[in-house]
Amino acid sequence: MNDERHVLIVEDDEVSSARLAGYIEAAGYRVTEVSDGKKMADTLENDPADLILLDINLPGEDGIDLTRQIRSRSNVGIILVTARTDEVDRIVGLEIGADDYVTKPFNPRELLARVKSLLRRIRANQNPDWPMKRFNGWTLDSRTRALSNNKNDRMHLTRAEFELLDALVGNPGMVMTRDRLLNKITHRSWDPTDRTIDVLVRRVRHKIEINPKKPEIIKTAHGEGYIFTAELEEY
Repeated sequence: MNDERHVLIVEDDEVSSARLAGYIEAAGYRVTEVSDGKKMADTLENDPADLILLDINLPGEDGIDLTRQIRSRSNVGIILVTARTDEVDRIVGLEIGADDYVTKPFNPRELLARVKSLLRRIRANQNPDWPMKRFNGWTLDSRTRALSNNKNDRMHLTRAEFELLDALVGNPGMVMTRDRLLNKITHRSWDPTDRTIDVLVRRVRHKIEINPKKPEIIKTAHGEGYIFTAELEEY
């Protein structure tokens, strides 16, 4: 069993929802199925979830709108369930705070790998033992997943943004390939069409760089990946 961790499936197609639920329940998780955003909100209010499998193409408010709403008040894990033609929506979903995605038709093993990986990361982030790190006027606290400036103003990071920045800060001066970064964040192998890391880097740059178009903290290693180049002080 998996400590009765709760997975909420938001999917309006009954067949797809039942298939998803079957895979997740077989792995030992508790599953709730709902068909729209209103039922999702009602469920979360009365029975908080550890992870949400959220279909993008829902009637009424779609998965993108719902992701934005969820992220405004919660750090619950979100995996978008998308069609293969939804590349733009996947990128937008990541930009507004989704943690990962699976594409239809999906492989059951890949789906479970995504779910287990995200739940492990959530648990690890709840009990980290790494020190705080300071750079360029910023302090990254891995214990609370918080980023703050010298005035103690907190900058919100999504889980994926935090894990990207933590991976880069933890390897200063080293070229971190997209493949290595993606594996650390989602345990997914990178391919040339996958823009997940580039999207996350752009989002983080907009939060920590004075001029995101001319970054001084996270620089691009053309054709390879990214480098954290700021001077790092651990304490």
